[in-house]
Amino acid sequence: MSELTIEVETSSASLSELRPAIDAALKDAFPGGMLKWSWEGEVIHLSGPGAKGTIVLERGCLVGRASLGPPASLMRPVIEQKVRTAMQKVAAA
Repeated sequence: MSELTIEVETSSASLSELRPAIDAALKDAFPGGMLKWSWEGEVIHLSGPGAKGTIVLERGCLVGRASLGPPASLMRPVIEQKVRTAMQKVAAA
């Protein structure tokens, strides 16, 4: 099992205000439905083959955390880059 943490600074005060941008960025980064996500208040729950994670807003940063098992752990660099890019795109908006 591999643990992944990604932090991206943002000026947004609420994760829910970023919801449309986050949904669009994740959909662009993971076309085809390999990544699923759902919202629970100010927490985004992510899941995919061998992966479970969250994105939250903490102290001015979007923070993504995930546990990657097989087969996702074999794709860690690709997953990390795609999630980081999506988070950066949202934080810059």
